Amino acid sequence: MPLYRDEAVVLRVHKLGEADRIVTMLTRRHGRIRAVGKGVRRTMSRYGARLEPGSHIDVQLHTRTAEPDAERGHPRGTGLDLVTQVETVENYGAKVSGDYAAWTAAVAICETAERFTAEEGEPALRQYLLLVGALRSLAGGEHDPSLILDAFLIRSMSLAGWEPALTDCAVCSAPGPHAAFHIAAGGTVCPNCRPAGSARPQLEALRLMAALLGGDWSSADAAGGPACREASGLIAAHLQWHLEKGIRSLPLVDR
Repeated sequence: MPLYRDEAVVLRVHKLGEADRIVTMLTRRHGRIRAVGKGVRRTMSRYGARLEPGSHIDVQLHTRTAEPDAERGHPRGTGLDLVTQVETVENYGAKVSGDYAAWTAAVAICETAERFTAEEGEPALRQYLLLVGALRSLAGGEHDPSLILDAFLIRSMSLAGWEPALTDCAVCSAPGPHAAFHIAAGGTVCPNCRPAGSARPQLEALRLMAALLGGDWSSADAAGGPACREASGLIAAHLQWHLEKGIRSLPLVDR
């Protein structure tokens, strides 16, 4: 049974049989994978508590065939990989579980990371690093959980090529700033390109979105409540437009 090892963040788990779980995780080198944790739901499991959503782990797995796959970087299995060893790097999920706002933001972040890594076994290092950074920031209480979530969402869209235009016109690239914002057009639009039904967000909300995208946390932390709520709405709408299906946990986030 060929073995391989990687760092990973647990995104989601669900039951399998009487005592097992299927664990979905985003790994550092092998992208998103699913693996079976045998017996992890039993009380005496050696590593069941380490395979929980939001856990940053060092995991060893094995596949069902020894044929190498050069593209994936480890042997390709004929079914789900099997977890054989787990060491905790940092249990971010446990650290935020007592804070509703931070926990719901962490759940939404993990769900979004899974949606942005649609191909199993496809390396996604930048998405992985973005995920670890967001969970670390949540666990450390570095910023408001809603801001951390919005920063993760808008940066994930940027990695996927869906970054909203926040200064120049999304249609004709006319220099801005512009007052109108249209989701389908791709962001802010000039008066000549403005489609019917465009929103007119306050300028502070657009500045906040740019600050979250660029990592300007001093400006983001100073933003007012109305601007934060409007920016959150625009980011969520832009995300849903491109994913074509909403993030189920996003409505539960404490804004």
